[in-house]
Amino acid sequence: LAGFGSLMQDVLWCFSQVKGTIDIGVTEADIISTVEFNHTGELLATGDKGGRVVIFQREQESKNQPHRRGEYNVYSTFQSHEPEFDYLKSLEIEEKINKIRWLPQQNAAYFLLSTNDKTVKLWKVSERDKRPEGYNLKDEEGRLRDPSMITMLRVPVLRPMDLMVEATPRRVFANAHTYHINSISVNSDYETYMSADDLRINLWNFEITNQSFNIVDIKPANMEELTEVITAAEFHPHHCNTFVYSSSKGTIRLCDMRTAALCDRHAKFFEEPEDPSNRSFFSEIISSISDVKFSHSGRYIMTRDYLTVKVWDLNMENRPIETYQVHDYLRSKLCSLYENDCIFDKFECVWNGSDSVIMTGSYNNFFRMFDRNTRRDVTLEASRENSKPRAILKPRKVCVGGKRRKDEISVDSLDFSKKILHTAWHPSENIIAVAATNNLYIFQDKVN
Repeated sequence: LAGFGSLMQDVLWCFSQVKGTIDIGVTEADIISTVEFNHTGELLATGDKGGRVVIFQREQESKNQPHRRGEYNVYSTFQSHEPEFDYLKSLEIEEKINKIRWLPQQNAAYFLLSTNDKTVKLWKVSERDKRPEGYNLKDEEGRLRDPSMITMLRVPVLRPMDLMVEATPRRVFANAHTYHINSISVNSDYETYMSADDLRINLWNFEITNQSFNIVDIKPANMEELTEVITAAEFHPHHCNTFVYSSSKGTIRLCDMRTAALCDRHAKFFEEPEDPSNRSFFSEIISSISDVKFSHSGRYIMTRDYLTVKVWDLNMENRPIETYQVHDYLRSKLCSLYENDCIFDKFECVWNGSDSVIMTGSYNNFFRMFDRNTRRDVTLEASRENSKPRAILKPRKVCVGGKRRKDEISVDSLDFSKKILHTAWHPSENIIAVAATNNLYIFQDKVN
C-alpha cells in the first residue's frame, strides 16, 4: 500500500469516485446500517434497516479504460432478516442489520455473518453456471416420473446456464441474547466468533448453533445499580485468546480468555482521566465509546466517542497516545444536539490498510481523515450535488463565528439529519465506502 502521507503531500489527499453514487432507495427501510469490505476488498457488503444485504463486486480492470480501475457493481441482493415478534415479552424485533462480518475465503464460495438485534446468521454466497439434466426419476420440469415407464438408466449431465449468484443461510444462531446485539467479531482461529449485547458477550463455535459460552457478564444483581453498558467488542486480529470491549463510561477493557472461563476480570483497563475544568452535564454522554477497532498490526486500539477519535497503545493504559478532534465546533451545540437526540448517534471509525490513516464520519454528510504520520487532517463531503464520477472532492471547512469565507460553511447551517455513521476502507488500497443515509458512495485516490 502506497503511503497515504505521500499522497497528501502531492495534493492527492482527495478522493475521486469509482462509480458515482449507488442509490439503494428512499424509504426508512433503505437506510444503510452497516458497510464492510471482505478480506481481499473484491467484495463490499451493505446491510440496511429493511433487513437486506447487498453485495457489490469489483469488476476486472479494463485495458481499454484503465482509469476506471475496477468499478463496484451489484453482485447479489438477499433478505437476511425478517421482522419478528417476541410474544413472551410483547416485543417487536426489527429486521435491521446491525453488523456484517466476512469470513476469509476458503474455496469458491463466500461466507459472511449478519446480525439484527437478536439473531446472527451465517450466509453462503456462491455462483452457479451449470445445471444438471437427465434425471432418472424426474422429468425436465421436475415432476416425478412413473417408475413403470422407466426403461433405461440415464446418466445426468451438466449443461451451461446463465450465471446465478445464490445466497443460502448455513447456520442460524438465535435465542442467546436478552438485549440488543451491537457487535459481532470473527476470531483469528476462524472456528469461533463472539456476539455482544448491552450487558453480555457470548462466544460461539461456527458448527454449534444451539448453545454459546458466556465470556463476559456485567449485569448487576439489582438492575437499579446498573451504571454502564457494553457498546462495542472486537477480537484481536492475531491472538485468538484476546479481545476488547468498550463501555458507555468511556473505558476499554482488554480480556484474556486463558486466565478464566468467565472474563469478569480484565487483563488491562484503558481510561483517560477527565479534566475537571471540562466537566459538564453532557460529559458522561459524549464520553461514551461508540466503536472500538484493533489496528491491523494488533499493536493499537482506536476508539470513537462523540467528539473525538483516540488511538491507544496496548502497552499504555492511562491515556491515549493520539487524540483527534472530529467536530470540536459542536461543543457549543451540545444542548440542542441533546434535545434532538443527535448526541446519542453512534459513529464508527476505520483504519486504512497500513494503519497510517484513520477515518470517521460527521454531520452534513462530512467525513474526516487523519494522517497519523504528518498529523494533517481533512474534511470531505459525500453528496450527490458535488460528486460526479472521477471528480475531485474538495476539502470542506466549517466556520465558527466571525466572518465566513466563500468556501466555508457555517456551523449554524449544518444539516444534522445528514450523518455518516458507517464507513469502510479497502484492506490494501486507497478505496473507501461511505454510507450517507440511503446512498452508498465509493471513492478512490486520484489516478494520475
